[in-house]
Amino acid sequence: MDRAKLYRRFRTLLIANRGEIACRVIRSARAMGLRTVAVYSEADRDALHVAMADEAVLLGPARARDSYLNIERVIEAARQSGAEAIHPGYGFLSENAEFAQACLDAGLVFVGPTAAMMTAMGSKSGSKELMEKAGVPLVPGYHGEAQDEATLTKAADRIGFPVLVKASAGGGGRGMRVVNSAGELSAAIVSAKREAKAAFGDDRMLIEKFVQNPRHIEVQIIGDSHGNLLSLWERECTLQRRHQKVIEEAPSPTLNATQRETVCAAARKAAAAVNYVGAGTIEFVSDGKEVFFIEMNTRLQVEHPVTELITGVDLVEWQLRVAFGEKLPLAQDEIKLNGHAIEARVYAENPQKNFMPSVGRIKIWRTPDAIDGLRIDAGYRDGDPVSPYYDAMLAKVIAWAPTRQAAIERLNRGLEETDVRGIVTNIPFLSALITHPKVRANTIDTGFIERELRKLTEASSALGNLEFCAAVAAIVNEEQKSARKDSPWQTFGWMPVGRRQRVFSFRPGQGAEHKVTLHYGSGPMTLAIGKHEFVFATSPADHGSFDLTIDGMKSRVTAVIEGHELYLRTRNGRFDLHWVDPFGGETEEQVGEDKIVAPLPGTVVALLAEEGATLEKGAAILTLEVMKMEQTLRAPFAGVLKKIKCKVGDIVGEGVELAEIEPAAS
Repeated sequence: MDRAKLYRRFRTLLIANRGEIACRVIRSARAMGLRTVAVYSEADRDALHVAMADEAVLLGPARARDSYLNIERVIEAARQSGAEAIHPGYGFLSENAEFAQACLDAGLVFVGPTAAMMTAMGSKSGSKELMEKAGVPLVPGYHGEAQDEATLTKAADRIGFPVLVKASAGGGGRGMRVVNSAGELSAAIVSAKREAKAAFGDDRMLIEKFVQNPRHIEVQIIGDSHGNLLSLWERECTLQRRHQKVIEEAPSPTLNATQRETVCAAARKAAAAVNYVGAGTIEFVSDGKEVFFIEMNTRLQVEHPVTELITGVDLVEWQLRVAFGEKLPLAQDEIKLNGHAIEARVYAENPQKNFMPSVGRIKIWRTPDAIDGLRIDAGYRDGDPVSPYYDAMLAKVIAWAPTRQAAIERLNRGLEETDVRGIVTNIPFLSALITHPKVRANTIDTGFIERELRKLTEASSALGNLEFCAAVAAIVNEEQKSARKDSPWQTFGWMPVGRRQRVFSFRPGQGAEHKVTLHYGSGPMTLAIGKHEFVFATSPADHGSFDLTIDGMKSRVTAVIEGHELYLRTRNGRFDLHWVDPFGGETEEQVGEDKIVAPLPGTVVALLAEEGATLEKGAAILTLEVMKMEQTLRAPFAGVLKKIKCKVGDIVGEGVELAEIEPAAS
């Protein structure tokens, strides 16, 4: 292949992705003087990455297969915009060899490895065969071409349970299942194949031994077209849930200097097996004694910022320079390791409802300033919709410090000062996770989150006097803003003579009501809570916050009011309160318990029970695909499946009734 066709200087770059990675690539590309072109679906017409780019091209309808996964349409968008190169980001088409070849055939530079390299290393099965020949240690497993159930079953029996069933073309935990016994295998294969087909267009599976108490180690590598290949130290991604990384850090706190050099050398050896060009990641699993190769990701990783922060390297800039045909700027011995970095992925999901994805419109988006070792990579802002069609990740909060413990503290402060409203996020869960004593002590494995899930998702803070005072202050402050500028009510608590009182009632979740009484007029304002009375006052601060002084002690409070719903962030944590309407009339429409409804918009991908079937409590009824992940809806009680009101392939909206159950006779 003519090298000039593969690597050459260009001036216009199309980013074939969306969300925070598209924004991330645009920033580096523009800093290098490149013109940037975004692509978008109908659902992303007003998205942040569209606004950031110099130009943007509509791909098609909201569904990824009709837009971001449509190779022909992406290539046409490059032609329309005059783009000379395409950066695929991660996810979508980033590891699709057909797409890489289509770019080349269209005369476009693909910012990544060649189709041949991608085919060799992007397939989990193919890469394992290659690594076996290269002498890189592997987890025992099956990675053959035969995909019939009998072959896979025989392989699992030979390997020995528990095993991991994993999509050959996959990533991000999709198409992956842990199987503990032979009886679970068949259903796991069917489900994993279906999920892999939907996410990657490829349902081939491999089976490998499930390593007990594993730790996930990966090495960032990058190669140029002149034969130079570097490793940029390692990351640890052991904190995972459902095989999806949650927290990533660099360097690994598990490895010593000798182990670090050994695993980095193995990574360079693995990438050299295909003369790799571009950025990629060699992933390993460790049982505490040995390190085994598991796969290579032939693209940039979500967690690449932690590597950037400990090396001072802009990986996107290096990707683009490699695509220009340049040599890598540094040699291996010039890659220095400095300090420690840790990253948390912020998702639109509800940890207290089994991490159900959350969709809706973002009403409030507030993040701390990216200073003092704190970095925010976001793809959303105030007013943006979060749709059910794509991955639920909103942003990444990344912290750097000289030591691991200092980086954890800095990351937690960054999370504590991030407020997202209008949808539910996993931010409180992330704070609880990174401050867990075992995480701080690094006594974890990939099953840690599942074992500690109850503790990590329970409400960690109790409402106190500070929160009730803050709630009243927030309401009165809001009312002041709405008052006429010449109104005496512009002065907080103003009264011509005497004093009056006003009673407020608040309810936390499904808890009992709490009544507090505000006394105002002549003299200082006071708030009575039970038998205690507090003197308090407020003054405005920045970022939508205010200072609340109670009996002489001042605290910074953030408050958001959405109708009768209040969100508060105080020094004690985050709280959601309902302000009970003093005039009554509050009603909540309840869905009958015998109805199975769609918790979010999604696609019905499987019916798991038949009408008339007798179901135990918790029995699987049907599976929805929501935000690229499968959600199985189950019977809330024992009974008979009276009616199924959907079919496979139906696209259903939130709250749509899908099935009806008749309770078992008591």
